[in-house]
Amino acid sequence: MDSGQEYTIGEACKLIEKNLQKNTYKINFTGGDPLVQSEAVLEMAKFVKTKKIPTYLESSCYDSNRFSQVLPYFDYIKIEFKTPESEFVDSKHYSKLLENELQCLELAVNSKKPTYIKVVINSKTRLEPFKKLLGKIFTNISKSKIAGFIIQPSYGIAEPSLKQLLSFYDVVYPYYNEVRIIPQLHKFIGAP
Repeated sequence: MDSGQEYTIGEACKLIEKNLQKNTYKINFTGGDPLVQSEAVLEMAKFVKTKKIPTYLESSCYDSNRFSQVLPYFDYIKIEFKTPESEFVDSKHYSKLLENELQCLELAVNSKKPTYIKVVINSKTRLEPFKKLLGKIFTNISKSKIAGFIIQPSYGIAEPSLKQLLSFYDVVYPYYNEVRIIPQLHKFIGAP
């Protein structure tokens, strides 16, 4: 089922401008995955930059080429690493997804932009593959180059227990001690 409203890039930029407030401190590009519409995101991010407002990209980074094209127009980056159990892609394509995510992480930190890592955890997420994911992340990137590490529990279906979340926290902590568990607040307040 389709949802949402379709806009031209010009209409979307007008909506952004119309809704800016004095205290607007950044514009987030997230939801679904912004890289799906990377050309539109690029144009809107360019527009936001003309307003002198910082831009923030949150993406699963499934395509490092698209990511490298939009990267210059973003001030903050959050890369959502997928676990094998996330079912974002099938097991046959997971290694290619992880390769792209790691390339995007390297591009982001080399651009010297504050870069955050996020991993969504659900009740199906297993510790051993998660540990392997952490090993790959922190083999490639020094923890000093990361601005934050977020564990985000899924909400509703397959919601993890507190015990599971704390187990994942304990696994991340030796790699990166500024790890945070942050729920999907938009789900709690009923936002789409």
